[in-house]
Amino acid sequence: MTAPTVQNQTKTANASPAKPQKKYGKIVLTLHNCLLPESAFKETPSQADGLDIETETDLRILGCEMIQTAGILLKLPQVAMATGQMYLQRFYYSKSFVRYPMETTAMGSIYLASKVEEKPCRIRDVINVFHHIKQVRAQKTISPLIVDQNYIELKNQVIKAERRILKELGFCVHVKHPHKLIVVYLQVLQYEKNKQLMQMAWNYMNDALRTDVFMRFPPETIACACIYLTARKIGLPLPNNPSWFLLFKVTEEDIRSVCIKILQLYKRPKVNPEELDSKVDALRKIYQANKYVQAQKEREAKIEEKKAESPTASTSKDSKRDTKKDKSPKTPPLSSKYHSSHKKRERRSRSPYDRKRDYSNKHRKSRSRDREVDRSRERRSDDKRSRVSSRKYDDYDRSKARDRDDKRKH
Repeated sequence: MTAPTVQNQTKTANASPAKPQKKYGKIVLTLHNCLLPESAFKETPSQADGLDIETETDLRILGCEMIQTAGILLKLPQVAMATGQMYLQRFYYSKSFVRYPMETTAMGSIYLASKVEEKPCRIRDVINVFHHIKQVRAQKTISPLIVDQNYIELKNQVIKAERRILKELGFCVHVKHPHKLIVVYLQVLQYEKNKQLMQMAWNYMNDALRTDVFMRFPPETIACACIYLTARKIGLPLPNNPSWFLLFKVTEEDIRSVCIKILQLYKRPKVNPEELDSKVDALRKIYQANKYVQAQKEREAKIEEKKAESPTASTSKDSKRDTKKDKSPKTPPLSSKYHSSHKKRERRSRSPYDRKRDYSNKHRKSRSRDREVDRSRERRSDDKRSRVSSRKYDDYDRSKARDRDDKRKH
């Protein structure tokens, strides 16, 4: 290619600069999005609404236990139950337990997980199973759920919860579970025939779903931590020189932190679900009251802004028009914040005598209207009768005339 001439170079220099390209957002769907930054664990949305850490942890554990029990009753695979628990954990790191009830979110999580793992179940079955679990935990007599208006409202809430979870997760619903990794790692270590090691590591894995380790560490680290903890528990030696977990690119520090989280789960005392619900309900009432007060303040601020923006002349003209139209005794002019419907309501508020008179006038009008309708009907019927009778008389006169004509002829 030939080099550009001087003339072409001057043209390009004098030309207008290129327009800046627009920057568009992009969505990156990778498995690393499942891990949350450390700042997300310092103050969650629930803690910002006044819920303490212990109560929040108990609610997370209770929600995961309900999903696990419901999955067993619905005969779902373990993968679907694990996926539902992870959806619940992730959702409540972006939303608050105070604003969104845990039980409805748990139903939406397992309903969504059953679809993702290709084992879909009916939403009615999910609601019935959770109703059964609630009755068993409260030690009440087991009775079927009645299909009424409350059931329809609950069903709509579960559907909304499912959509809300999808929105918060950014529709990134794929989850990489470490269950298969345990089997592969034990095959590499040549311990796949040790059923006790395999089963106990699998159990630790399922229990770890109730903690936040799946939000902090990748699945490879969790699988190694479960094997590490099981080997210590049953006293099984693993390769140490070099360490076996270095083969899978995992550090011993991460493994120990995961093991501590799992062991802390077994030391927590059992909680009463009713106590947790009462705590959350109290905070929810406070949140709703604050929200109502804030909405009122915003409304008043908007009204004041509109008053400040509108000129004084227009307000004076409007007030004059209102006084001319209103024939009532002298009263202070209505402010601009009142709506026309509010003015009508004020005019209607009269004494009981006036209301009785208005009521009688209203019914008098309706009675007179009914009378007019009846009269018109009577007129129509009279006209019809007169028409029929006139036809009969005409036929009679014609027949008489025919008889006369016949007699004359004869």
